[in-house]
Amino acid sequence: MTSSPGDNKGYEYSRTHNPTRTQLQDALAALDNGRHGLAFASGMAAIDCVLRLLKPGDEVISTNDLYGGSYRIMTKVYEPLGIRFRFVPMGDLGAVSAQVTASTKLIWVETPTNPLLNVIDIAGVAALAREAGALLAVDNTFSTPYLQEPLALGADIVVYSLTKYMAGHSDVVMGALVFNDDQLLKDLSFYQNACGGTPGPQDCFLVLRGLKTLHLRMQRHCENGRAVAEYLRLHPKVEKVYWPGLDTHPNHAVAARQMRDFGGMISFVLKGDRQADAIAVLEKFQLFTLAESLGGVESLSGHPATMTHASIPAEQRRAAGLSDSLIRLSVGIEDAEDLIDDLAQAIG
Repeated sequence: MTSSPGDNKGYEYSRTHNPTRTQLQDALAALDNGRHGLAFASGMAAIDCVLRLLKPGDEVISTNDLYGGSYRIMTKVYEPLGIRFRFVPMGDLGAVSAQVTASTKLIWVETPTNPLLNVIDIAGVAALAREAGALLAVDNTFSTPYLQEPLALGADIVVYSLTKYMAGHSDVVMGALVFNDDQLLKDLSFYQNACGGTPGPQDCFLVLRGLKTLHLRMQRHCENGRAVAEYLRLHPKVEKVYWPGLDTHPNHAVAARQMRDFGGMISFVLKGDRQADAIAVLEKFQLFTLAESLGGVESLSGHPATMTHASIPAEQRRAAGLSDSLIRLSVGIEDAEDLIDDLAQAIG
């Protein structure tokens, strides 16, 4: 509504601004102790907005075990436009530093990573990014600001698929960016509006509803995650468990330093490392629903090699340590004993 042509009262068009979206964006910024928040129609739309900051000739250093959709947009959409991507393990900061060049403009981090649950030293990578004059973007989807605050550790941009833990009820698809810099606000909000990847007000309302119980849900996800991880760790048919809360996890010390707790995402490999055995287990689950998503109140299971990470070439998946027999669990908020009973009957 306008008082005269070109003189609007703050909300001229819902793609550009919307009161419900403004409330959500302010809430997201506050949760991460950031100054600015932007909401998007999906997590991929949020990622796309960040990548639009780049130009031909720029280079990006990314974690090598990342979400398949992130890998796909980087290699299939932006690489043909002249942007170079280097996918490297980030457990060794020296190895990451060796990849930095004068053309490095963005370092992309997932932590914990999807699906291997590697934990990356955000403060350490932030120091490398500052020295290189590059931006650091951290995908914080698995942790949420309840468990980890990347901006406080030196990140420039925090990325979310709000679809997952932040909304928490598997009934909305949305994404978000949170950051402090005013120039980033100018640039990213321009792309948000110009490219149209904005959410509707009803979806924003659903995420606002979910945020009200974020702390309660995350507490239960973490409690159940610990119970499930400990059960799997001791199971005679399980070869390896990926959960940063275990003291056997290679990045446990980093996780304990930069996270408040360790979340509800767990991956594991059965002894024998056979894909057929993994699929048999997935098909036997009764409480863990076989599905692509994660982070909802209900427990989900998945087979990354054929589902969430199928877009990553098999050779590259295996080189990153992602076995074809890996099973990923999103541990929900059900009774932990019921979840363990389901694991027991499925694994045998």
